[in-house]
Amino acid sequence: MFPKDNLAVTCWVWWSMRKLFLLLSLLLPHAAHLEGKRDNQFIWKPGPWGRCTGDCGPGGVQSRAVWCFHVEGWTSHLSNCDESSRPPTERSCFRVCDWHSDLFQWEVSDWHHCVLVPFAQGEVKPRTSECVTAQHGLQHRTVHCLQKLNRTMVASDICEHFAPQPPTEQACLIPCPRDCVVSEFSPWSKCSKGCGKKLQHRTRAAIAPPLYGGVQCPNLTESRACDVPISCPLGEEDYTFSLKVGPWSKCRLPHLKEISLSERTVLDFSSDSNEQVTFRHQSYKAHQHSQPWDIEIGYQTRQVWCARSDGKNALLSLCMQDSFPLTVQPCLMPKDCETSEWSSWSPCSKTCRSGNLSPGFRSRSRKVKHIAIGGGKECPELLEKEACIVEGDLLQPCPRYSWRTSEWKECQVSPLLEQQDPHWHVTGPVCGGGIQTREVYCAQSTPAATAQRAKEVFRPVENALCSGPAPTASQLCSVPCSTDCIVSSWSAWGLCLHENCRDPQGRKGFRTRQRHVLMESTGPAGHCPHLMESVPCEDPMCYQWVALEGICIPDHGKCGLGHRILKAVCQDDRGENVAGSLCPIPPPPERMACEIPCRMDCVVSEWTVWSSCSQSCSNKNSDGKQTRSRSILALAGEGGKPCPPSQALQEYRVCNDHPCMQLYWETSPWGPCLENTLVTALNATVGWNGEATCGVGIQTRRVFCVKSHVGQVMTKRCPDSTRPETVRPCFLSCKKDCIVTAFSEWTPCPRLCQPGNTTIKQSRYRIIIQEAANGGQECPDTLYEERECEDVSLCPIYRWKPQKWSPCILVPESVRQGIMGTSEACGKGLQTRAVSCISDDNQSEEIMECLKQTHSMPPLVQECTVPCREDCTFTTWSKFTPCSRNCEATQSRRRQLTGKSRKKEKCQDAHLYPLVEAELCPCDVFISQPYGNWSDCILPEDKREPHRGLRIHGESKECGEGMRFQAIACSDKNGRPVDPSYCSSSGYIQEECVIPCPFDCKLSDWSSWGSCSSSCGIGVRIRSKWLKEKPYNGGRPCPKLDLKNQVHEAVPCYSECNQYSWVVENWSPCKINNELRSPRCGRGTQTRKIRCVNTADSEGGAVDSTLCNRDETPLETQPCSLLCPSECVMSEWGTWNKCPQSCDPHTMQRRTRHLLRPSLSSRTCAEDSQVRPCLLNENCFQFQYNLTEWSTCQLSENASCGQGVRTRLLSCVRSDGKPVSMDHCEQINLEKPQRMSIPCLVECVVNCQLSVWTAWTECSQTCGQGGRMSRTRFIIMPTQGEGRPCPTQLTQQKTCPVTPCYSWVLGNWSACKLEGGDCGEGIQVRSPSCVVHNGSISHLSIHVEDSLCGEMPFQDSILKQPCSVPCPGDCHLTAWSEWSACELTCIDGRSFETTGRQSRSRTFIIQSFENQDTCPQQVLETRPCTGGKCYHYVWKASLWNNNERTVWCQRSDGMNVTGGCSPQARPAAIRQCIPACRKPFSYCTQGGVCGCEKGYTEIMRSNGFLDYCMKVPGSEDKKADVKNLSGKNRPVNSKIHDIFKGWSLQLLDPDGRVKIWVYGVSGGGFLIMIFLIFTSYLVCKKPKPHQSTPPHQKPLTLAYDGDLDM
Repeated sequence: MFPKDNLAVTCWVWWSMRKLFLLLSLLLPHAAHLEGKRDNQFIWKPGPWGRCTGDCGPGGVQSRAVWCFHVEGWTSHLSNCDESSRPPTERSCFRVCDWHSDLFQWEVSDWHHCVLVPFAQGEVKPRTSECVTAQHGLQHRTVHCLQKLNRTMVASDICEHFAPQPPTEQACLIPCPRDCVVSEFSPWSKCSKGCGKKLQHRTRAAIAPPLYGGVQCPNLTESRACDVPISCPLGEEDYTFSLKVGPWSKCRLPHLKEISLSERTVLDFSSDSNEQVTFRHQSYKAHQHSQPWDIEIGYQTRQVWCARSDGKNALLSLCMQDSFPLTVQPCLMPKDCETSEWSSWSPCSKTCRSGNLSPGFRSRSRKVKHIAIGGGKECPELLEKEACIVEGDLLQPCPRYSWRTSEWKECQVSPLLEQQDPHWHVTGPVCGGGIQTREVYCAQSTPAATAQRAKEVFRPVENALCSGPAPTASQLCSVPCSTDCIVSSWSAWGLCLHENCRDPQGRKGFRTRQRHVLMESTGPAGHCPHLMESVPCEDPMCYQWVALEGICIPDHGKCGLGHRILKAVCQDDRGENVAGSLCPIPPPPERMACEIPCRMDCVVSEWTVWSSCSQSCSNKNSDGKQTRSRSILALAGEGGKPCPPSQALQEYRVCNDHPCMQLYWETSPWGPCLENTLVTALNATVGWNGEATCGVGIQTRRVFCVKSHVGQVMTKRCPDSTRPETVRPCFLSCKKDCIVTAFSEWTPCPRLCQPGNTTIKQSRYRIIIQEAANGGQECPDTLYEERECEDVSLCPIYRWKPQKWSPCILVPESVRQGIMGTSEACGKGLQTRAVSCISDDNQSEEIMECLKQTHSMPPLVQECTVPCREDCTFTTWSKFTPCSRNCEATQSRRRQLTGKSRKKEKCQDAHLYPLVEAELCPCDVFISQPYGNWSDCILPEDKREPHRGLRIHGESKECGEGMRFQAIACSDKNGRPVDPSYCSSSGYIQEECVIPCPFDCKLSDWSSWGSCSSSCGIGVRIRSKWLKEKPYNGGRPCPKLDLKNQVHEAVPCYSECNQYSWVVENWSPCKINNELRSPRCGRGTQTRKIRCVNTADSEGGAVDSTLCNRDETPLETQPCSLLCPSECVMSEWGTWNKCPQSCDPHTMQRRTRHLLRPSLSSRTCAEDSQVRPCLLNENCFQFQYNLTEWSTCQLSENASCGQGVRTRLLSCVRSDGKPVSMDHCEQINLEKPQRMSIPCLVECVVNCQLSVWTAWTECSQTCGQGGRMSRTRFIIMPTQGEGRPCPTQLTQQKTCPVTPCYSWVLGNWSACKLEGGDCGEGIQVRSPSCVVHNGSISHLSIHVEDSLCGEMPFQDSILKQPCSVPCPGDCHLTAWSEWSACELTCIDGRSFETTGRQSRSRTFIIQSFENQDTCPQQVLETRPCTGGKCYHYVWKASLWNNNERTVWCQRSDGMNVTGGCSPQARPAAIRQCIPACRKPFSYCTQGGVCGCEKGYTEIMRSNGFLDYCMKVPGSEDKKADVKNLSGKNRPVNSKIHDIFKGWSLQLLDPDGRVKIWVYGVSGGGFLIMIFLIFTSYLVCKKPKPHQSTPPHQKPLTLAYDGDLDM
């Protein structure tokens, strides 16, 4: 509780504070505003940029909103933010339009290597325990939006407008990490003898590098101190001392103070002195030459100190030897390569504007002024290129190139006919399928507006400028075949008519006959025979009276004489009625006398119609005759008029009395279409074949009159009315001028100079694209022009001109004395020379010209030696002695000692200083050996002129005798390969060979056509050819043959139905069947003769009766009757009147006859009329045209393929199916089909057509074995139809002669040269040598003269390298180990890469523990290799020994390694029992299970584990058996055994539960206790009183407890 006074104070404080808070709350916002503005608590926040709007390209505008934010996140008025730092709200942008898609594109790089996916906390460690075969990784690539023109990067938004950005990362798989794999350790090195600490080491090599995040290589070296080191007495340590040389310093020029000529100076070894020599010692001045600079000789030094074997430095006197190592030597001052300034940029290679937006290139170059010497910086790049772009408006548009073709040339049929029969030769006009060719060329298209003449629009250029496939240069074509007309047989001769019935003149006329065209002629040479023949005749009549006789009307009574009424009608030659005024006067009489027989008169029939004329014309021997007859119908009675004699029953008349000499008009073929002056005003029109024509012309032909069997006669002999036309109008073909291309550009003359005195020509050509035709302008004679190139400069020959070597320049004397302490001017020095470049006219040139031709420069400096007083000196070597011709001979050269050297003993040693050198003489004995396989059989080259255009298969030799070649390898007696020309002029062994010629399938010629299968109407004609020879060796296959090896061709045929007809003679008189000779009435028979005649035969002679229709054979005998005098006589029945065409059965057909003689009796005579219905196919017939199917395509006899004709034939068929004469169909005016023939095409059988062989290629290798040359040919036209197939061999190869390969080979590095020191820094050298080999891997290289290899390509840096020799006690690197076997990365034994890798390593050797800090790092090198294998690594283990064993990793090839095996799968090396053996008297056995000690037996559980150990009874007495193997192996339970000596019962399971047998024993004990209590009760109970009746005795069970007193 507060006191009261304190409460009052508290209230006052509260009210004061309340007022203060209210004041602060009013002041704070204003203060906060001022403070926030002062402390930058308001910041600008811009929104995202909006869309780019405005003009396309860089002129677009983007805008965005900007807000003012307080730092706590709420927005405020814009005035609160600092206006000066306000972000811009607008900016210019690149507005993308659709047409920009041609200017911008995404450019993506290749995917980078796959890297592991980072795990948690950014670690990239692979989870090796989880990896099975591979692990997940990521690979990235860069994606940029590029402007195509200048390849600059632009914002990605531009490209995203057209295409989404390509992904920049993708998932990938990396094989599991592979640890470094190393070999086993080598044996320990031997310890050196002596006292003190000694080390020994062992090393191992890396055989597989760590991959994919695997563990790095372990240490490859192990060192240890040697056992039992003998400590050295103090001060008597066993050290060795070595003279150690340091590296040579940089070359430098002597300072001024070092070139004091009068006194010895102190040397300044400081390397930072910049004081340069301005004047030089005389011996230092390089030889004067044309170079603008001098070669400067400087000197270089090196340090020498004495190194103790423990790595410490010692006094130099401890290492002193007889000769102190050189510490100063002359050297060449390094000078960098000096080049000229860059030339100006060349013009841009892109000189024209095209649709391709890729830039052009331009280049610039610079020249070498001086090459680098003395290890100076080598020459930089001498040529520089960069992309360039020229503004499009300044460029002309690029020329466009496209394939062009000439017109197709004339169709050639003979090549295909020659393919079918190589022995074919032209015998007449050929037609049908053929081949035509055209020229195909690439042309630059010139815009038509700039072309002056149409014929120069296209100019041929190189074919390489045209892209895409070239148009075909050959195709199949067809020459139209000509077929003659097919005409019908001749009609019968017509009446004798005036030539012009409208104007009849004279008494001479003509009888004519016609035939019509069944099939029109085709082709340009198709011919139709004459269609009309005529013969002259007398008394022509164009019109004649035709009298129609009425019935005989008796004049008196019913019989006797009477008259007929004649109705005369005037008809023309076509049988049509005309006005009577046209017929001759007088007209025939109106009456004609006749006689009606009376009842007893003889009755004779009417005259028959006149028979057909026996001949079509009259000859000297016979005339044509016609007959007619009548027969006796009834005999005369008594008193009646008798019958006429038999002679009066027949009449004869002459017919066709004109001679057999027909006249007809013959025409010549139409002539060419010629210009007609009358119709030249007509405009050009379009002809019938769709080609443009140029006006109308006329064609003429000659017409002459021909008399059969005689020849041409006078024109007036033939009827003028039928004279054919001699002039007809025609369409004139336009004149076609020859069109040729413009000449191609002249082939370029070489811009560069040419070696030798050669004449170089340039040429140009042009191509005929349209041949001249129809009198057009002819083609020019010159299509190819050639001329010599002008101003072709000969290449100057540049060569190096070296000056003489300068005297040998040594280190300056003052320097030599200051360092070496000696003044004798001798030892190693340098000499220089000037080398200049001169032309063949000894003019000095820039060295660049010589470098272009020789690529290297002769050495400017060489080492030399000034002999010291103690050195041996010699004369120069003499020339080699001459060689004899013996191959075993040698040649030698000599030298001699000079001066005091002759007296020095060391110079007399011939091994060190030989005075004679000998070598074998060259030998001209060469050995040749065949190499490689035989080539293909190569036919001799065709020596003919090259064929322009298409080459047909048969033009060049494709088979026959040729040669095959086998290359030879030539070597000298020592086995060195030499040029094969030493063994054979051609370098080949040649052998004759044969390419078997293909034989085509051969068929016989077509047989002649068989006769038509039908004598009337449509039938089939067949012809065939049969197999003569089967094809072989790739010949043309046979067509499909039948079982008889024949091929047939069938065509429809048509026989005129009236060509062969039956001719009948008159019936004989009726012969009565009675025995009386006198004529009697009654029934009898009559006969007549029939014969088959050819209606076209003018003689009308009989032919074989089988040619006439058997079904229509007339009767030769028929029954007849001779009526008796008293009988009624009727005339013969008249003809049935015609049925309508519809054959309506409701229409009746009628025929009539009339009474000739009434009967004596009153009996009525027989009927005089008959009717019958018009029944179809019985007495009424309908007719229709019948068309055959189209025939197969029929070719002309001269054609083998191409355009043919399919025909169909027309016949007239009666409704019952019987073919009849065409007249029946023509009479009822049936509509004929339009086309009876259509054109068709028979596929041409074309053999495969090949180009000529190309020239042999260059050998695939420049030298050695394995080189091949090849040549190819191409398929110009593939096989068509059943032509000869293309050969499979389109390429031929032959082995090149084996020429020797000369190459420079670098020798092995020499031992490290220390030049007087024992260890330290030195130089290794290797020398190049020229070797010859044959290019095969197995062939050994043999050394030959250096001149055969040409210029040496090696620089000093390749022939020299620094090296070091470790001093005793130094820690140093070993030599490189051998390269390991090539190994692939494999998963489950399968590799997914083609190149493997192999490794080698270097490790360090510690010679003194004190120096191990200075040891270098071990080095691992890996290189790719081919031919690698998959290796797998498995753990191996030895047998167990005392629960221990050795475990190691082994590669699948048997090599023991460290690394490579999975650490997780490593087997245990120490064995323990699981679970542990904790049972009394148990221990862990070799098998890894618990067993019992000696004297105990194992009680096992059902799961195989030990339950407990049970003591074997009686085992205590056998004390001697305690010491056994199991007793030795009691490491755990021996103490327990001492405590418990007896049976041991275990009541509990290992899991703590009571065992079942314990329950059993407890239950059994409980039952025994109850039994004992119950027994005691029975024994101790008082007995009952005796009863008279003994009770029933219950059995008593007693238990024996083992006591004997029971």
